[in-house]
Amino acid sequence: MSIEPSIFKMQARSDIAQLAEQFANNRHVRIHGFLEEPLAAALHRHLEGRTDWQQVLNSGSSLFELDRPTRAALSPAKRAALDEAVWQGASIGFQHRYETLRLPDGDQPTASVLGPLDGLTHWLSSGKMRTLLRRITGMEDIDFADGQATAYGPGDFLTGHDDAVAGKRRLAAYVLGLTPIWRLEWGGLLLFHRARGAVSGTIPGFNTLDLFAVPQMHSVSAVVPAATQRRYAITGWLRSSPSGQSV
Repeated sequence: MSIEPSIFKMQARSDIAQLAEQFANNRHVRIHGFLEEPLAAALHRHLEGRTDWQQVLNSGSSLFELDRPTRAALSPAKRAALDEAVWQGASIGFQHRYETLRLPDGDQPTASVLGPLDGLTHWLSSGKMRTLLRRITGMEDIDFADGQATAYGPGDFLTGHDDAVAGKRRLAAYVLGLTPIWRLEWGGLLLFHRARGAVSGTIPGFNTLDLFAVPQMHSVSAVVPAATQRRYAITGWLRSSPSGQSV
């Protein structure tokens, strides 16, 4: 099926009160069967078929982006050196590496550069969908969503962080899982860092929506070389606007 921004639809459900209770108790909830199934499948195919992904990685506070042709042109020695630098960074501080396609913020005009993906943040930021997200999270000051599509392949990861960035007004984070085939052993887990070394988390899912409160320490474990698929998701934050004006 083709995808148009206007057809984003959530599956009909009767468990909103239970989801809100789970979020209130755990500061996290996973919603299964979030989108209508044909739309979720079409979104996965769309992400899988795109070739304009940008790999993003950091060196300290500096951010770097490499497209797929640039990475393919690297010599084995340069590729190995880059991998070593990334893993060294992960051993001493905050580090990440994954592929991204950035979406327009839901409070901004649609950019019309990502085709069907352009409409998602606007759908999350207005009307019944925003009302529903406010109800589940209990956060009435949610005004809009931002977002990016992400793809994690072998060696990609995101070390621990809490999403609290001054001035961003992030209230909750979301992860729309679009990974139909995955094994637990392949990594790519969304992990929540609890007190006294305890960890809880979720395996990459298909047509699942994880919502969790900010700030909250979490990470994405490294995808192992055995993974035969990429871990696809659309992620972002539910935010308040500086003026308090709704979209």
